[in-house]
Amino acid sequence: MENNTSKLEFYILPFFMINNKLCILNFFFFFLIYFIGVLVNLIIITVICLTLHLHTPMYLFLCNLSIFDLCYTTNIVPKLLYILLSGNNIISFTHCFIQIYFFFVAHSAEITIIFIMAYDRYVAICHPLHYHHILNKKICILLIMVSWISGCLNSFLITSSTWKIKFCFTFTIHQFFCDAKALINVSCGGTEIFYTVVYAECLVFGLIPVVCNLMSYMKIIKVILSMKSKDARRKAFSTCSSHLIVMVIFYGSAISVYMIPPSDRYDILEQVLTIFYTTMVPMLNPLIYSLRNKEVMNSFRKLLPSY
Repeated sequence: MENNTSKLEFYILPFFMINNKLCILNFFFFFLIYFIGVLVNLIIITVICLTLHLHTPMYLFLCNLSIFDLCYTTNIVPKLLYILLSGNNIISFTHCFIQIYFFFVAHSAEITIIFIMAYDRYVAICHPLHYHHILNKKICILLIMVSWISGCLNSFLITSSTWKIKFCFTFTIHQFFCDAKALINVSCGGTEIFYTVVYAECLVFGLIPVVCNLMSYMKIIKVILSMKSKDARRKAFSTCSSHLIVMVIFYGSAISVYMIPPSDRYDILEQVLTIFYTTMVPMLNPLIYSLRNKEVMNSFRKLLPSY
């Protein structure tokens, strides 16, 4: 970025900041989403950590999913709230690339943990007698480490490739945070390495996990339908439906954002979809799991003080 040394700042300008009169309203909107998201994810983490009978592989992975969701929102929303409240939409190059790095750490790690949770449900339904042998404590810890390490490595590759992008005329990012794709829209060269890394990422963290998840759920549904007991089918389906809903929402919204071509015509649509999967989805994930999971809800009630 030799041509950037004279101007070390970006300007964040999402579509909802064009009208200054709505900034306070948008501030309360995003603050509410952030507050609810942090609260429910912290509740999930606390309940699982303090309840011994929830110390199982499924809830261990769910706890880490909540941690990744917290990283998502905390990396993005506080800076956005500051911009909306102060009107100062300047972000330094350093801060911008730090935001990009931690965004992709959480993004890549969440994709990995959702894939691991699909495998967990596959083993639980298709190989129930070997569940605790296959997903023992050491294997679970190893899988969690893999999700964190893969997230950090993938984010390093993307951030490094983004660092080589050249900017010539505009430093205004039409997005509500420093997103790598938004930087491409204001670049004027040096994107070859970035696109190579992104295509590789789409294969490793996009196509392969989605195909594997679909294959595992096809086998899960086949096993569930072959069960003779209606109660067994209902119980098996209920344990998988929450994860399936989370998977569809996350993959659907994320893929929609990255499938939109870089164009001013789709600028607002891209921002709306990005808002959904970076702020709304982390809030919805724990709500979907907790509201549909009796064990989590019962454990939460037991932790509440009784009067």
